[in-house]
Amino acid sequence: MEATVYEEFGGPEVLRHETGVAVPVPGPGEVRVKVAAAGVNPVDWKRRRGWVEAFYPTTFPAVPGLEFAGTVDAVGAGVTHVAVGDEVLGWTETGAYAQYALAGIVVPKPRGLSWETAASLPVAGETAQRVLGLLGVEAGGTLFLHGAAGVVGSVATQLAVAAGIRVVGSASESNHAYLRELGAVPVAYGEGLADRVRAASPEGVDAVFDAAGHGVLPVAIELLGGDAAPKERIVTIADTEAERYGIVFSGLLGDPDAVRAGLVAQAALAAEGRLTVRLAEVLPLKEASRAQESSESGHVRGKLVLIP
Repeated sequence: MEATVYEEFGGPEVLRHETGVAVPVPGPGEVRVKVAAAGVNPVDWKRRRGWVEAFYPTTFPAVPGLEFAGTVDAVGAGVTHVAVGDEVLGWTETGAYAQYALAGIVVPKPRGLSWETAASLPVAGETAQRVLGLLGVEAGGTLFLHGAAGVVGSVATQLAVAAGIRVVGSASESNHAYLRELGAVPVAYGEGLADRVRAASPEGVDAVFDAAGHGVLPVAIELLGGDAAPKERIVTIADTEAERYGIVFSGLLGDPDAVRAGLVAQAALAAEGRLTVRLAEVLPLKEASRAQESSESGHVRGKLVLIP
């Protein structure tokens, strides 16, 4: 089968497009999927760089990619919740940048939901829901979301707004209109960020969700009271310096049953048009290196998707 493979850590140049990769065989409880679309995420290139081994240990040769949408092609022993021919989305165990992938967590793809959008939901939706759950902001509360216009940030913004939470979201000026459409109050990145958040929310903020990194954790601590800040009200998915500040870095999937339930609900919302993911570009699998290079640049507006 065709797949993107790498055998050492490094830049985009270590990714190779190969055509003779063995098709994986599903074991007990596993599903093999013919991939129709694979999502590209920042964690993909961070794994390629070797920066997140504590969360995602790598065995070479490796195929990148955590999320996919596709059609069930084969099932392992004990699998009864899906059948060959079912259209699904979920998380891979063998890498999504390939024609075929094995998965343990899959849910049905709603009819009418495009492959590209379906493949964009698992990582962003699960991450957004997990962090919002950790922060526990209730309806009527205020959340500062750093990186609100990114894929995870935009999904988290929509979920939070739907739950009655007021969102103050940081983004570049070019994305402020987009954030207003999602129901957030936008503020600009850069020096003076804390002052702009205070101006947007004079009554303060109840929690901080860092979806972008770039050294915002000191600002988050300042916004929640400085040395007396309740650090459990700050969660980052992007700053590997979190431990230094005593802040939670959340990077792993939650309880599988909760993950499945959340994805089912989010896929239904997306099919109804009540949860949107902005697509930046859809590329052929052979251009995976370019896709990751674009993702790593930090200037992509929306989701990058690969089509095998």
